[in-house]
Amino acid sequence: MSEHAAVSGARRAPGPLLLGVRHHGPGSARAVRAALDEANPRVVLLEGPPEADALIELAADEDMRPPVALLAHVVDEPGRSAFWPLAEFSPEWVAIRWALEHKVPARFIDLPAAHTLAWGREEGESEEAEPDRADRSVRIDPLGVLAETAGYDDPERWWEDVIEHRGAGAGAREGDAFAPFDVLGEAMEALREVYGTGGHDRDLVREAYMRLQVRAAQREFADDVAVVCGAWHVPALRQRTTVAADRALLKGLPKVKADMTWVPWTHRRLSRMSGYGAGIDSPGWYGHLFTAADRPVERWMTKVARLLRDEDRLVSSAHVIEAVRLADTLAAMRGRPLPGLTETTDAVRAVMCEGSDVPLALVHDRLVVGDVLGEVPAAAPAVPLQRDLARLQRRLRLKPEAQERELELDLRKETDGGRSRLLHRLRLLGVEWGEPVASRGSTGTFRETWRLRWEPELAVRVAEAGVWGTTVLAAATAKAETEAVGARSLAEITGLAERCLLAELPDALPVVMRILADRAALDADVGHLAQALPALVRSLRYGDVRGTDTQALAEVAAGLAERVFVGLPPACAALDADAADEMRGHVDAVHGAVGLLAEGRGGAEGREGGEGRGDDTQADDSRADEPRAGIRGRWHSVLSTLSARDTVPGIVRGRAVRLLLDDGELGQEEAARLMGLVLSPGTAPGDAAAWIEGFVGGGSGGGMLLVHDERLLGLVDSWLTGVPGDAFTDVLPLLRRTFSAYEPGVRRTLGELVRRGPGPRGSVAATVSGTPGFAPDLDAGRADAVLPVLRLLLGLDDADNADDNDLVGVGR
Repeated sequence: MSEHAAVSGARRAPGPLLLGVRHHGPGSARAVRAALDEANPRVVLLEGPPEADALIELAADEDMRPPVALLAHVVDEPGRSAFWPLAEFSPEWVAIRWALEHKVPARFIDLPAAHTLAWGREEGESEEAEPDRADRSVRIDPLGVLAETAGYDDPERWWEDVIEHRGAGAGAREGDAFAPFDVLGEAMEALREVYGTGGHDRDLVREAYMRLQVRAAQREFADDVAVVCGAWHVPALRQRTTVAADRALLKGLPKVKADMTWVPWTHRRLSRMSGYGAGIDSPGWYGHLFTAADRPVERWMTKVARLLRDEDRLVSSAHVIEAVRLADTLAAMRGRPLPGLTETTDAVRAVMCEGSDVPLALVHDRLVVGDVLGEVPAAAPAVPLQRDLARLQRRLRLKPEAQERELELDLRKETDGGRSRLLHRLRLLGVEWGEPVASRGSTGTFRETWRLRWEPELAVRVAEAGVWGTTVLAAATAKAETEAVGARSLAEITGLAERCLLAELPDALPVVMRILADRAALDADVGHLAQALPALVRSLRYGDVRGTDTQALAEVAAGLAERVFVGLPPACAALDADAADEMRGHVDAVHGAVGLLAEGRGGAEGREGGEGRGDDTQADDSRADEPRAGIRGRWHSVLSTLSARDTVPGIVRGRAVRLLLDDGELGQEEAARLMGLVLSPGTAPGDAAAWIEGFVGGGSGGGMLLVHDERLLGLVDSWLTGVPGDAFTDVLPLLRRTFSAYEPGVRRTLGELVRRGPGPRGSVAATVSGTPGFAPDLDAGRADAVLPVLRLLLGLDDADNADDNDLVGVGR
C-alpha cells in the first residue's frame, strides 16, 4: 500500500475501498476523484460489463467527448441491446479518467453483457436495457426514502443539499474524502436491512459476480483496490460470503454472443423524461455544477441571459445581478446552504421572464436538460455499415446533431441531392434520422425540407440494419427487394417503388417493378388500384427531377389507370354511406394522379425548375404531352358516367360533377341544372345532402364556389328551406360536417349572403352581389388602381419600356 494510502488507512475499514455513488451525480464525481487522490489505489473496479475492458483505453483519445455510452448488442440480433451511459459528471467516467491519467488499470466487474442480454430475452423484456435496470426495478427509491427521513419532500433537493453543496474535494481536510461514502454506505445498509433487494433476485446475481471479481483483484493487488459502484450495492459487497455460494448463484445463466462499442449519447437522453431508468432531471444543470470553476450561480445566470438574448428578449446585466441576489435570498429563506436549481429557476422566472413560464420552458429545455451530443473516436469498434455512414456524413457535410434543425435541399445541386438520397435510404432502413416536412417556399419536386435530429438509439438501428449489407446503398437495396417480395398489398408495393426512386436504388427498382406489375395484374379490387395509382404517379415525377429512367414505371401507371377507368363505375354501385365516402376519397386520389400523369414532364415541376433544364426539355415535354392527352379525356368520360348514374351514391355523383366543373369540361349552366335536378322535391333529402357534400365539401374549395356563384347558393338555400321537418334532423349531421369544414371567413360571407338573400334564382345576369368586392363584371377602375403597386413589386419603371398591358399579361 502506498504511503499516501497508509496515512488515510485509519480513516476507513480494512479491505477494498468501496465508493458508493449516485450514477450521474456531479457531487459523487467530485468525491470519487478526491477519494482516489487520497487512497491512490493500484486498481480501479467499476460497475459495468467486463466486455468493455478493452474499450477503456479509448477514453483517453482526444476525440472522445462525453456524454457517451457503452453499447452492447447481440451479434445475431443487433436490435437486442443495452446501454451504459456516461457523462462528464458521471463518477464512473471520472474514475476511468483518473485511472488512465495515473496509469492504473481499470476494470468493469458487473455481470457480463452476454448474460444480461440473454437473460432479458428469456424473460421477454424490452430490447433496450440500461446498466442501472436493477436500481430501476427496486420497488423503493432509496434517495426518496432518505430524503423523506430527513424531512424533504423532494429527493433532488435533498441530494443537492447533502452532496452537491458540500464542496467535496475542494479544500477538504486530510482524511475527509472518505466521509461521504461512509455515511452513504451506512444509510444504504439500513435501507437494505428493511427492503432487501426490493423483490428482484437479479441484484443478488449481479452482486455475487461483483464479489468474485473483487476477490480476484484482491489476490492480485492486496487491499489496494478501489470499487466505484452504485451506493445501493455497497452493503452487498461488504457482505461476507463464500466463493462457492457466489458461484452457485451464477450457475446455469443463459448466454449469448455480444459485441460492444462506444456510441455518442445526449444530455436529453440522460434525463428521466426520456425513459432512462437511472436518469436525472437536470443533466445540463449538473454538467454546469461539475464544470463551473467558481461562482456557479453567477455563471448559470449569465448562460440564461445569453440564451434569452439570442431569442430576442430584453435581458441586461442588471437582470443577471438581480436574479443572483434573488436566488441567494431564496436559499437563505428556505434554509439551504447554497441556491439550487429550484431557487435559480424561481429567480429566472421572476426577474428575466417577467413571471411567464413560456420563456422559462425554453430555459429548461435548452439549459437545464440540454442538447449536448457526445463524440467517439473513429478507432472505436463499429459495424461496417456504421463506418460507411460516417464516411458519407463527412463527405456530405451532414454532421449528426442532438438539437432538432430543419434542412432545405435543392435537388439540382450535387451535394443536396446526395444528402437527400442518404436520408431516404436511411429511412428505408429504419434509421429515422430525418423526417420529411412540407417546404415553406417552393412546392416543386426539386426541393425537399427535412427535420433532422440524431438520437442515441439510432446507433442501435444502424447496427440492426447491418444485416442487410456493409454499405448504406447495398443495405437499402437488399431491404427494398425483401420488402417487395413480402408486401401484402398493391399500395405497399407502389409506395415502395416511390421510396426506391427517392432513395435512388437502381438495382432494387427492377425487382420492385416486376412484382408490382405481377400484383397489379392479379388484383381486381378497384379500391386497391385507386390507392396504388397516386404513389405510382408521384414516383414518375420524382424520377423526372432525379433524372431516373421511369419508362417501365410509366407503362405500369398507364395500365393501372386504364383498369381503374374500366372498373370504377360498376364498383360505385350500391354502396352504403361509409363505403361511398371511402370511394369519394378514391375518386379524388385518382383525379389528382390523372392530372399529374397527363402533365407528364411538362407539368408544374418543369415550370418551376425549368431555369436549370434548358429549352430542349420544353420541346420534349410538349411532345410527351400528346399521347397522354387521351388519359385525361378518358377520365372525364368516367366522371361523366358517374355523374349521370342514379345507382351511384350522391356523394360520388356530386364530386364527379364538381371535378368536371373545375376542369372546364362542364359549364356553370349545366352544373346548375344538375344541381337543380338533384335538389328537386323528387330526390330523397339524404341523397340530396350527400350530393351537396360531394359537390362542395371535403376540402375541395366548395365554400368559395358558393360565395362566387350565388345561383348555386340560391339552389342550396331553396332546397334546404324546403326540407320537411321530419327529414331535416336526418340530413343535419351531414350538412354540418360539410359546412363546418369551411374557413371562418367563408362561413361568415355565406351567412351574410343568406341573410341578405341572393339575387333572383335562375338568372345569372340578374344576380348582383351585395358583398363588397364582388360584381358580375370587372370594375376596370378598381383594377387599374393596383397597377402602380404591381409595377413597384415587379421592379418595373419607365426605363423598362413596360406599359400597363405588360402588367396585365404578367398578372394573367
